[in-house]
Amino acid sequence: MSRQSVPKTETGLDRMDRLELRLQLDELYAEYAHCLDDGLIEQWPDFFAEDCSYLLIPRENYDEGLPLATIRCESKGYLKDRVAAVQDTSLYAPLMLRHLVCGLRVTEIAAGHVKAEANFAVLRTQVDEITKVFLAGRYVDTIVVEDGQLKFKEKLAIHDSLLIPNTLVLPV
Repeated sequence: MSRQSVPKTETGLDRMDRLELRLQLDELYAEYAHCLDDGLIEQWPDFFAEDCSYLLIPRENYDEGLPLATIRCESKGYLKDRVAAVQDTSLYAPLMLRHLVCGLRVTEIAAGHVKAEANFAVLRTQVDEITKVFLAGRYVDTIVVEDGQLKFKEKLAIHDSLLIPNTLVLPV
């Protein structure tokens, strides 16, 4: 959908000035990346609405409408379980992640929600290795206002490669 064809109605989020909405979305994506990059995994569920879903899914499966996902969290409870698993039970080599998010596009403004897409690349650095591209793809998101803040109702992190690093334990 081209930028010019984004529908604009006069209810809910759509009343927000387009520039103001863009700035708030930029902030949401920047804070999301900061949370993951700085190891604040316990705050990750706070970026989501109470009724939400998060999928890390290969591009081929997304394009074909196949349900198999690398990570599937179908509620905020699942997100919290993922955090607990990462913090309490997962063993993995210490690493630094850096999320690069760009190309943010608003694809739909409707009553009560906004749909947006953005490209992402995640760089991985281990102390004794050269920085490498860990994962790349795009986000396809549905965003709502909850408690006066923008929150992800649905976040699809669609990774371009079918092959993924075996060290993938954290959300993208």
